[in-house]
Amino acid sequence: MKIAIVVLGLLIVLAVLAAWYGQRWIRMRRGGGVSVALRWRPDNPRASWHLGLGRYEGDEFVWYRVWSLRSGPDRVFQRESMQIADRRDPSGTEAYAVPEGATVLRCESPTQEAIEIAMGPGALTGFLSWLESAPPGRMLPHAS
Repeated sequence: MKIAIVVLGLLIVLAVLAAWYGQRWIRMRRGGGVSVALRWRPDNPRASWHLGLGRYEGDEFVWYRVWSLRSGPDRVFQRESMQIADRRDPSGTEAYAVPEGATVLRCESPTQEAIEIAMGPGALTGFLSWLESAPPGRMLPHAS
């Protein structure tokens, strides 16, 4: 009997967490977020992709991991220091870990570690527009 109560309690906790995550994802999408996959330290052969949602907040691109207990963003990137170093299509099994039809951008910054960010065509257009809408006088190097 005690085991059944413990199992029932665990199931209730799991159901509440699943509902909370689902609602969190819906709230962020409605707030203008885009689905992106992120990989930090891309030169490390063990680096893996993490699914999440990115949002533009002024001069910051904030990224929330899909499965995270944090209420705030997991990563924050400053537009003024972010530069696109490379652009490529996903290769090999990467195609299964990133959004469908994604393009992978390698972004570097003198103040933060290098990252790779993968996003679909619509999100990519929005990201490039946001990045290029920096204040006048700022030069952005673009990879072809």
